[in-house]
Amino acid sequence: MQQKLKSTLKKIQILSHKFWVVMVAYTRVLQTFSIVVYHNLLRAYKLHEPFVRERLGQYALLIRLDRPVGIFLLLWPTLWGLWVAAKGFPNVDVFIVFVLGVILMRSAGCVLNDIADQRFDAHVARTQTRPLASGKVSSIEALIVAGSLIFIALLLVLTMNPLTVQLAFVAVILASVYPFMKRYTYLPQFFLGLAFGWSIPMAFAAQTGTVPQIAWLLLIANVLWSVVYDTMYAMVDREDDLKIGIKSTAILFDDADRVIIAIIQTLVLITLIMLGRQAQLGISYFIGLTIASGFFIYQLSLIWHRKPDLCMKAFLNNNWFGMTVFIGLFLDFIINNNV
Repeated sequence: MQQKLKSTLKKIQILSHKFWVVMVAYTRVLQTFSIVVYHNLLRAYKLHEPFVRERLGQYALLIRLDRPVGIFLLLWPTLWGLWVAAKGFPNVDVFIVFVLGVILMRSAGCVLNDIADQRFDAHVARTQTRPLASGKVSSIEALIVAGSLIFIALLLVLTMNPLTVQLAFVAVILASVYPFMKRYTYLPQFFLGLAFGWSIPMAFAAQTGTVPQIAWLLLIANVLWSVVYDTMYAMVDREDDLKIGIKSTAILFDDADRVIIAIIQTLVLITLIMLGRQAQLGISYFIGLTIASGFFIYQLSLIWHRKPDLCMKAFLNNNWFGMTVFIGLFLDFIINNNV
């Protein structure tokens, strides 16, 4: 018995030694291969560096990295939803997934919008230099970029619960449909609000596993707000849009645009007040709303004479509105020890 045990141990020792020799050899081969691949890639990059940098620069312009305001206009209502759902700071994994998701989906949305509008953008002064409209990026390249961004976003959302994943597919549909709405309806701004605001029910689903009534109330507030700022944005291109047949609320509202925008701004504030009461938020939140309403008044003063540059300035100012509402929420949960 002892002899057999010694013999078995001897065989195990020999096999272990052979395995170790093979693994060392394999590791050396793999290391050599990795070094060769790395140097070849580095050599290829250096050889084609100007081309690679030029393409990456065009892709950055395609996804509007030079104009991050769109990211913030999508980010603020997402953070509203996360903070209200969590009654304070949300789960770290949920927070990371949604912030990255905002960046990815906004970028993909910009590409999809340019694919849909590339023939129109060439006739609008503000958009004719965009990569697709100017021919610097092909439609195939743009589709690959958009598809890659959406795929990465879906991989991220797959780490969330099943309800969030189901809602994510609705978000993809909304992002894909929105760019075509300006051809068929005068209310593309409404669909933009749905596409931008769908992160709100998703945030509640990810954080709480449900989508309560208050989530839909917050979504309504965001849709109304989106109509406000995107109408201001559409006022910049109103003359060009009329010539090429693009529809928007800026055209639909016509001479009543300023009055209707003021009415919708009031509805936004009323909806956010209702949300504050339902969520039992405190004074900090309502102080934030009061300050935010001042930005609405300022925006009205900017668009009063319908000058394109001032309408664009009013549109950009909405970033401050969204941020102020969030700061009010953030401080309220801290002060009331809800975090």
